[in-house]
Amino acid sequence: MQLRYAMTGLVVVLSLAGCQRTAYDYSSNPSAGPAPLTAQPVPSVQGGQLPPPTGGSQFPAAPTTTAPMPGAEPGAMAANALDITKESMVGSWRVNGSCDMFLTLTNLGSGSRGGTRGCVGELTAMGSWEVAGKQVLLKDRSGNQLGSVYKTADNRFQGQTSTGQSISLSR
Repeated sequence: MQLRYAMTGLVVVLSLAGCQRTAYDYSSNPSAGPAPLTAQPVPSVQGGQLPPPTGGSQFPAAPTTTAPMPGAEPGAMAANALDITKESMVGSWRVNGSCDMFLTLTNLGSGSRGGTRGCVGELTAMGSWEVAGKQVLLKDRSGNQLGSVYKTADNRFQGQTSTGQSISLSR
C-alpha cells in the first residue's frame, strides 16, 4: 500500500516537473522584444458615390408553377402510378443506371433538399424535391421544376425532365 502512494507521488512530481511557462516574459529583458515590422507602401484610396443597384430586387424570381410539365402525359402515368410517401423516397437512388441522386428530409423552400452526383444535363442543377400526389417533383436550387417521376414498382420510378429526357430511378 505504501508503494502505491509512493508511485502516485512520483508520477505527480514528474508530470509537474514537465510543465513550464510557454509565454514570453518581456519584463525580464525589455530590449529583447521582437523587431518592429517595416511599413509597406499603400496605394492611394479613391472615394466616390456607388451607382444605384440594378435589377430592382435582391431576391431571385419566384419559382414557376409546379403543375405537370407540358409534353408529359401525367394522366397516363398517374393512372398506373403507385402511392408514395416522402419518407420512402429518402436516401440514395441510381439515375438511369449512370449517376446518383440523394434525397433528404431537410427543408429547402417548399420542398426538401436533394442533389445529384455524376449526372449530366438538367439534373446537375437539382437542389430540391417534393411529393405532389403520386408524383415526385425534382426542382433546381431556385425552385423551378426540372422534372417529375412516378412510382412504377417497389424501388423503381419513371418520368422525364422538362426537356423530355427520360428519367429512371432505382435502388
